[in-house]
Order: sequence, then C-alpha cells, then structure tokens
Amino acid sequence: MTTFVLDTLAYAETLKAGGFNEQQAATKAEVEAHENNLRRDIEALRLETKRDIAEAKSELIRWVVGAGFLQTTLIIGALMKMGGLV
Repeated sequence: MTTFVLDTLAYAETLKAGGFNEQQAATKAEVEAHENNLRRDIEALRLETKRDIAEAKSELIRWVVGAGFLQTTLIIGALMKMGGLV
C-alpha cells in the first residue's frame, strides 16, 4: 500500500496561485487531507477484513476436516459392529 502525505500548505499555495482565495484554498486543502486519511483508513480496514475472512476460512476448514474424520470413524465402527467384527 502506497502512503501519500499531502502537504496542505504547499497545496493551498498552489490553489491560491491558481485563483482561489485564501479561505477557499485552505478549506480545499483540508478536505483533500481528510480524504487522503479516509482512503488510508478504508484500505487498512479492507486489509484487516480480508485477513479476518482468511482466518475464519482456515478455522472452518479445520472444523470440517475434524468432523469428517469423526464421522468416518463412527461409520466404520458401526459397520464393524453390525458385521460382527467387534
């Protein structure tokens, strides 16, 4: 993930040079900085959610394999008992 840090002062100066008044330039620079922070937070949340899903998937697979092994053992035991092998 690439982190982009907005230099709000330089950005505001550029906007002022482009025709914005000081208040407009400062407000736009502040909004852009908040937007940048929000995008970074969303990306961090997306990665955290992806990690949580992978962990849940791994745990679910362990449970399914364990349940399958138990079920197979019980079926074999029942068949052996019915066949008089035990």
